[in-house]
Amino acid sequence: MLFICYPKCTTCKKAQAFLTEQNADFTVRDIKEDNPSEAELRAWHAASGLPLRKFFNTSGLLYKSLNLKDKLPTMSEDEQFALLASDGMLVKRPILVGDGFVRVGFRQAEWESVL
Repeated sequence: MLFICYPKCTTCKKAQAFLTEQNADFTVRDIKEDNPSEAELRAWHAASGLPLRKFFNTSGLLYKSLNLKDKLPTMSEDEQFALLASDGMLVKRPILVGDGFVRVGFRQAEWESVL
């Protein structure tokens, strides 16, 4: 599995500790150092079954400074993917990617269901 996180994020730390406790086999990827590409984001979005807006880190400073709450509804899907791919800090985290599933944000019960 691929675990995409921001190491300073407390939720990401909790998620990583949970994966370790479950003896899960995963690779860590720092979202700030290695931002997901647009192609990856498109694939993860399709596999997640979530609305695209769920991939945005709505509590992040960058999201707020860009006033995305008001701008996203008028943006095309292509524009939204390009924006997400431009900066990892815009992407909700952690993300867990495995065979046949993608989990965005850490909800322990959802993650347990795929381990």
